[in-house]
Amino acid sequence: MQLKSRREIELIRRAGLVVWEAHQLMSQLLKPGVTTGELDAAVEEFYKTRGAMPLFKGVDTGGTPYPSVTCISVNEEVVHGIPGRRRINEGDIVSIDTACRLEGWCADAACTYGVGTIDTDSKRLLDITEATLKLAIDAMGRCIYWSQVATEMAAFVRDAGFSVVEEFVGHAIGREMWERPQVPNFWTKKHRPWDFKLRPGLVLAVEPMVNSGARNVLLLDDEWTVVAADRKRCAHFEHTIAITEEGPKVMTLGPDGQGWAI
Repeated sequence: MQLKSRREIELIRRAGLVVWEAHQLMSQLLKPGVTTGELDAAVEEFYKTRGAMPLFKGVDTGGTPYPSVTCISVNEEVVHGIPGRRRINEGDIVSIDTACRLEGWCADAACTYGVGTIDTDSKRLLDITEATLKLAIDAMGRCIYWSQVATEMAAFVRDAGFSVVEEFVGHAIGREMWERPQVPNFWTKKHRPWDFKLRPGLVLAVEPMVNSGARNVLLLDDEWTVVAADRKRCAHFEHTIAITEEGPKVMTLGPDGQGWAI
């Protein structure tokens, strides 16, 4: 576990602002008819203008390197959707995840957007998933151990009638995008070795992923895109959050605190 100084947290915040700007750009472009590839290309060009290094492109987990600077997952896709020719339609829900390194420090954030008018069930799914992230941020200021936060997150999702995706978790973040410890959105006794104390200087990427149906997921043949096994809709919200002496501070909000889950 690598604790960060106040100065280092300030540098992470700079990277977080760039990630927030990237999300603002995507939310403006996200309209019926746009392709996921066009969204990705816009973000890649944006990062160049800010002198930021995108962190997803080229990631290699032993198979096909990830080809894009964003993960764009539509409807039944949970995470790691590869941008391409798919056109966005009215009523879709679109999860966009992106991260960058600026001046040696990383930030990571995801948000699920509704395109135009979405159905009532989808709206509730987005509301509950976003509220789960907000709950986690609030709990980080009053809990001692991550297991307490994760237990509250999972209970909130399940009480709402949805499912927590358990195959993917959040992570600490700093000079590298993925640092220890891992940050699960649920808790069981077998995860006890993962537990850690919430200490000032810890910076975490917290990212609840919620399915409207069962929690089971499948990996598609492209080796990256993960979908709900029952093909029901999914949502994903994420912020990079620093724990400070004054409480949790979100690194990936706008300059005036704009964003999601606040």
